[in-house]
Amino acid sequence: MASPPKTKPFAFPVIFGDIGGTNARFALLEDEGAALRSFPPVHTGDFESIEEAVKAAVFEKTETRPKSALFALAAPIDGDEVDLTNADWVIKPREVMAATGIADIALLNDFEAQALAVSAVGEETEMTTVTIGPEIALERNCRVVLGPGTGLGVAGLVYAAGLWIPVPGEGGHVALGPVSEEEFALWPHIEKEGGRISAEALLAGRGIVRLYRAMASLRGRRATLHWPKEVTGAALAASDETAVETMALYCRLLGRLAGDLALVFMATGGVFVGGGIAPRIATLLEAGAFRQAFEEKYPHENLMRTIPTRLITASRPALTGLAAFARRPEEFAVPLHTRRWQA
Repeated sequence: MASPPKTKPFAFPVIFGDIGGTNARFALLEDEGAALRSFPPVHTGDFESIEEAVKAAVFEKTETRPKSALFALAAPIDGDEVDLTNADWVIKPREVMAATGIADIALLNDFEAQALAVSAVGEETEMTTVTIGPEIALERNCRVVLGPGTGLGVAGLVYAAGLWIPVPGEGGHVALGPVSEEEFALWPHIEKEGGRISAEALLAGRGIVRLYRAMASLRGRRATLHWPKEVTGAALAASDETAVETMALYCRLLGRLAGDLALVFMATGGVFVGGGIAPRIATLLEAGAFRQAFEEKYPHENLMRTIPTRLITASRPALTGLAAFARRPEEFAVPLHTRRWQA
């Protein structure tokens, strides 16, 4: 069987962008050995296009002009025009090249970039993590990254034929069901989305409030909190019993999903949890419920105990992933034949 195609190098300097529905984050790498230079994020809604954002966020802050660009987009990438899922930008690489002078542009999915980032754990100073559960050495083997935030992103990182191969997907939309007696009692109180209960419906920000309302209903209490930050804050402060119970369940459900994904990818290289929510509830994740649920995978408990789980603490992991890719493209197999534009 032929080896996966290797990516042709990018010319330095390289600009990186992590483009979401709310914020656009940029960084610059002047050469392979340089430190990654980050710039303050900007709001996508403040600009008509990515070209304008690049000029304001980067070109006005440095005289260095990039020759290449890698942009991670919160959107499916198909064709010469990419509509951001939760913003008004339509990204047209040829127009970006004409407006900025950048001669080589590649587009990736945002969680594809997150997967690239976890290849760099332990190797790049920009990519930092903390252990959840027992300290287990990281192997150079298949990995998984998931990140609850506004949505729930999931991606795999396969290690094969000496190459890292990111596998983006829609794993956040798998179904999530009850296991314990308490969960079976709770499930009828959970509001469905589209007639089903998905992992994202429970683990994204809106899911925290959904779980809280369901828990209050089950206990016969009044739901007095209405925003994810209120629920997580009350749980961390132990000031609301329903919030404490909700976040304990949340950590179990997140650990259960993480364990399922580890089995799907045989991710003995580690499972990495990022996104906007997890770092804010680190103490809850480290309390034990997450790791216990992760390991409860009969008949494979012994296997699960050998798989490390890490919390991503790096502030801009997608940019770190893109930088790792640009520094060492020969270590990756990323299919860019329909997602790379060159002058």
